[in-house]
Amino acid sequence: MRIDSTMTIELTGMEFHAFHGCLESERKEGNTFLVDFLGKGNFKKAAKSDDLKDTPDYSKIYEIVASEMAKPSNLLENVAARIVDAIEMSDLKFWYIQVRVSKKNPPVGGVCAWSSVTATSGKTIKTIEDLNESF
Repeated sequence: MRIDSTMTIELTGMEFHAFHGCLESERKEGNTFLVDFLGKGNFKKAAKSDDLKDTPDYSKIYEIVASEMAKPSNLLENVAARIVDAIEMSDLKFWYIQVRVSKKNPPVGGVCAWSSVTATSGKTIKTIEDLNESF
């Protein structure tokens, strides 16, 4: 199999009713939030083996996101950073993580469909040697 050792795993459009926001009404009524996850890692073994044990379990990613979304925060920045931190602390073996948290109809005093915050963490990989050294 001729593939680069770097692969990207994404979960997009994870939807939650949560209670994030600075306003009392946001904390009481809640709102619709979407979370998008992107993780990069060396999953070439999984591509060859076709075995779940060789790649991050998508349901574990979702479980981590759901757990963090259930904890009310004032700011989306805090929610996104907590999700990134929790995934980094797991055994999922990503060398790059990106999480976007979006709030539907944010209270900005006018029409706005969504507000979003994106948090990232990880190494800048320049060469295959850099990638191999990260594992």
